[in-house]
Amino acid sequence: MTTGVDLGPQAQAIGSDEDVVRVRQMVRAVAVAVKLSLVDQTKVVTAASELARNTLVYGGGGSAEVTTVDNGRRKGVRIVFADSGPGIADLDLALTDGYTTGGGLGLGLSGSRRLVDEFEIETSAETGTRITVTKWSR
Repeated sequence: MTTGVDLGPQAQAIGSDEDVVRVRQMVRAVAVAVKLSLVDQTKVVTAASELARNTLVYGGGGSAEVTTVDNGRRKGVRIVFADSGPGIADLDLALTDGYTTGGGLGLGLSGSRRLVDEFEIETSAETGTRITVTKWSR
């Protein structure tokens, strides 16, 4: 169980390209604060950027909430992306490398999952999509 939040949660609405940039900046600041290595900072910021963009493009906008986490041995960054969009019709397919509905490289969800230590996704047509990712310090 994760306990001990150092910094209060920071929320950012995602409704424009500028908001995606703000999410990146917020995640980088928190990653630096918990002393992630430069490589791990880059990984978590890249994953956050992809997921924020997906929230905007496929979810019609939503939000990101960034918090620090501490499991007693190490600290990390947790980000929750949420939207009220149509959900992901075929989650297994969407998590497959190379799959894309938007003409991109198809590395958004699968690539993001590889860049973080923990990746959880809940999606339905009724409630939209909620993705929680965590990156721990080494």
